[in-house]
Amino acid sequence: MKRWIPFTKKYPSVAVLRLSGVISAGSRGGLSDQSMAPLIEKAFRRGKPDAVAIVINSPGGSPVQSALIGARIRRLAEDKDIPVFAFVEDVAASGGYWLAAAADEIFVDASSVVGSIGVISAGFGAHDFLERHGFERRVHTAGRSKSMMDPFRPEKEEDVARLNAILEQIHENFIDHVKTRRADKLVENDDMFTGEIWIGRKAVEQGLADAVGHIVPVMKERFGKDVRFRRYDVKRPFWQRFGAQVAQDALSGIEERASFARFGL
Repeated sequence: MKRWIPFTKKYPSVAVLRLSGVISAGSRGGLSDQSMAPLIEKAFRRGKPDAVAIVINSPGGSPVQSALIGARIRRLAEDKDIPVFAFVEDVAASGGYWLAAAADEIFVDASSVVGSIGVISAGFGAHDFLERHGFERRVHTAGRSKSMMDPFRPEKEEDVARLNAILEQIHENFIDHVKTRRADKLVENDDMFTGEIWIGRKAVEQGLADAVGHIVPVMKERFGKDVRFRRYDVKRPFWQRFGAQVAQDALSGIEERASFARFGL
């Protein structure tokens, strides 16, 4: 009779939250704390789920947005006392792995790309091009450190040293996060935090993941064959679905494609 009583929970349920794409505060369609916050909140609060499963397919991106999203997931998990499981699809690298490490357990496909625990800064230099075409770059600042790594001026050693110091600080934050979340699961490996990547079972052997497994069979094994899945995906605005903002969306798509291509995907 319990099945027919209103407002009672009939079956175990798992909220499924998809985190897919490049992590960026400014990229249209990318992952950011602002864009994901409503879905993350719903996943943990609606229907009292027995667990939250985050499905990850991300080559990384902004370290700050990665940290904000990961912190939100941990905060809600602890407040609601709900376990979090991460399931990696093609890739959880760099910031994508930061998100995976926010989970209590990480599952991967046998061919998933995992790791890349490092920090990257990429740019270009166009000062030779400007000189050849008769352009002169004019920059005026108040403060000697105000203009750093200007792509239209020759690279300066002191700028590179300053940038490297910044990247090292962010890298240390990343390492601390992984060590805290994975604790004694990690193996001793000199390459662990060099930006190296591992595939599927190799990632499990390194302690970066717990097992090879897919969301439906793993969740049925944990919560029974009657478990129900409630899925939360980012929906594109109406005008984007019908071709508006085409040029900007195309540029975002190229940027995302390039980020995935770094891992052969």
